[in-house]
Amino acid sequence: MEFDDFYSEDLRKQQYKAAGIDADVLDYCDAVCGSLRDRFGRIDSIAEFNQIKVLHAMQENQVSEACLGSTTGYGYDDIGRDRLEKVYASTFKTEDALVRPQIVCGTHALGLALAGNLRPGDELLSPVGKPYDTLEEVIGIRPSKGSLAEYGVTYRQVDLLPDDSFDFEGIRAAISDRTKLVSIQRSKGYQTRKSFSVSEIGELIRFIKGIRPDLTVMVDNCYGEFVECMEPSEVGADMIVGSLIKNPGGGLAPSGGYIAGTKQCVENAAYRLTTPGLGKEVGASLGLSEKFYQGFFLAPTVTASALKGAIFAAAIYESLGFPVVPAASASRHDIIQSVVFGKPEGVIAFCEGIQAGSPVDSHVRPEPWAMPGYDSDVIMAAGTFVQGSSIELSSDGPIRDPYAVYFQGGLTWPHAKFGIMMSLQKVKEAGLFDPARLR
Repeated sequence: MEFDDFYSEDLRKQQYKAAGIDADVLDYCDAVCGSLRDRFGRIDSIAEFNQIKVLHAMQENQVSEACLGSTTGYGYDDIGRDRLEKVYASTFKTEDALVRPQIVCGTHALGLALAGNLRPGDELLSPVGKPYDTLEEVIGIRPSKGSLAEYGVTYRQVDLLPDDSFDFEGIRAAISDRTKLVSIQRSKGYQTRKSFSVSEIGELIRFIKGIRPDLTVMVDNCYGEFVECMEPSEVGADMIVGSLIKNPGGGLAPSGGYIAGTKQCVENAAYRLTTPGLGKEVGASLGLSEKFYQGFFLAPTVTASALKGAIFAAAIYESLGFPVVPAASASRHDIIQSVVFGKPEGVIAFCEGIQAGSPVDSHVRPEPWAMPGYDSDVIMAAGTFVQGSSIELSSDGPIRDPYAVYFQGGLTWPHAKFGIMMSLQKVKEAGLFDPARLR
């Protein structure tokens, strides 16, 4: 039987109806999706470029079947672990990398990079305003046990200008003799500012290094890997840091994080991860090497699927009159899409839709709660194969003004598309816009 003999548009609509999508929602989303074909073609071109980059790094470093094995205990002479770190370094054009399952999340990776490269009396500078919520306790902006502030590290930030551009004169004035490390957050976090392009980050790094060439510059690269053809480490960053349950894990890594950068910066972080004197020499791979390698190999195309979902979400909600950041037509520098509802009901309904569109726990209704590390109640929707994996279909947001939801992920484009459709279905059912606008 030929495909055309089986498939029909009526059959497709029946499938969506069975999955809970109304006909008007489907038709509206199809029309929007049709307008994005050229944009999606450009995303596929970037994915192709990055796929060859990763493939070449694996071939160049002679990844073999032996690298996919496991070690336990101390993990001495773990060829798979050591070779994987060379693959990351080659891909991101750095001297070295630390890629470990013992790094439990992106915040942990950032904390290691900061604590390993700062000493009592040093000052940490953020030239892009407030950091992501969970870093506030790491730094000591909000008091917490073991924070950098408790170890005598001070903190200063320079807010962005009203148009979200860098305040270069403010940054120049903030850099002092005590300044040791500058931290640039690529993604927006729980803010409605734009995310920064690699080119913009490079411009900022050149400005900072022009003032003090000895300063260490770290870029929080979470959600940004493989979105562009270059990474911040290729435009002057001394360290880039991220989580393996985001872009570079490709949806297969069950845990882990990475720090890639200069040999000195990575070594300092490794001594903080394990202990002085041991550093990178220990740390068993615990049977995860195969997933780490395969996930990294798939990461460029998985990231492309998530990116298509973000653009689709922006186009849908922007066309219905909701403020979105970035705009549907804007250039993309991470996989996150925010939609501002202006009321908590919108954030909750959107997250209910994402949860209902998930392969795991689709029957569960997400609710806001006081999550550790946040200063307000947060709602999170993530019916994922890996708990909390935000390269998989997920959304979240703090229940506070301006009541914005943050959407990201989607291991495949069809699933990302369905998740957005289901979010729109729930927002429609909650009465948050005039359903006549779908016609």
